[in-house]
Amino acid sequence: MSENSRIEGWPGEPSAIVFRLDGGIVERVVEIGDLSVVRPWASVSKMAVSLAFGVENDWELHKFTETLGPRGATIANLLSHSSGLGLEPGDPVSDVATRRVYSNYGYDYAVHAIIGSNSPENWLDNRIFRPFGMTSTKLEGRPAAGVRGSTDDLLRLAVAWLRPDAIARETRNQMITPYIAALDGVVPGFGRFSPCHWGLGPEIRGQKEHWMGDWPAKSFGHFGQSGAMMLLNAEEHIGLVATSTEAFGPWAVGLWPQWTSAMRRLALGS
Repeated sequence: MSENSRIEGWPGEPSAIVFRLDGGIVERVVEIGDLSVVRPWASVSKMAVSLAFGVENDWELHKFTETLGPRGATIANLLSHSSGLGLEPGDPVSDVATRRVYSNYGYDYAVHAIIGSNSPENWLDNRIFRPFGMTSTKLEGRPAAGVRGSTDDLLRLAVAWLRPDAIARETRNQMITPYIAALDGVVPGFGRFSPCHWGLGPEIRGQKEHWMGDWPAKSFGHFGQSGAMMLLNAEEHIGLVATSTEAFGPWAVGLWPQWTSAMRRLALGS
């Protein structure tokens, strides 16, 4: 399959890596575009932030059960979009753990609540970027959506989730298990789902028919308004990452389900 056929219909200049793990060793199955150029990750930043909270949990600095947010919301509520906080500060709020309200504000709130006199940039650099050798990656804005980095570095983050690195396997498994599984909610750009499965950071496919295509129900990851994405499956030991020069839009809603399905087949060697 030619590189052009692998990205047919994707506007702009996408960059992507499809990979699998063999005994913990990364095998790159497909490489597309310039893997070293630095691009915004938008909401895929949450995959770095939530993994950093996994480190905090394992180091027993801040446990997922810690009450941190308004009205008794825990770190787990904030990471799983079940805190009741709105998308942005000042948006309408809901009762905690009653529905899945996608919240950038919840992530920003969680980070600023635990870092004290530290900065979000230094916190993520110390917890995630430097330990994983993500030398091109920086937080240049809000924690919820401000990370910029290369596709190569996004792969390093994906491998840290899939293998996993830096956190215990039990912690990773907890984070990719639906939290309050019965909650309904909206996946931005793809509509309302009942239920809308989400873990402690990653979205979990469940039975949703959307950007994750035909990946199995336990697959997890995130996409961003910048056109970046990360999609992983721990049982099949496969994953893909992508960055883009084209922002998320109707083109992605139409293309991604077929594209991610095709890339899964390549990752599995079928």
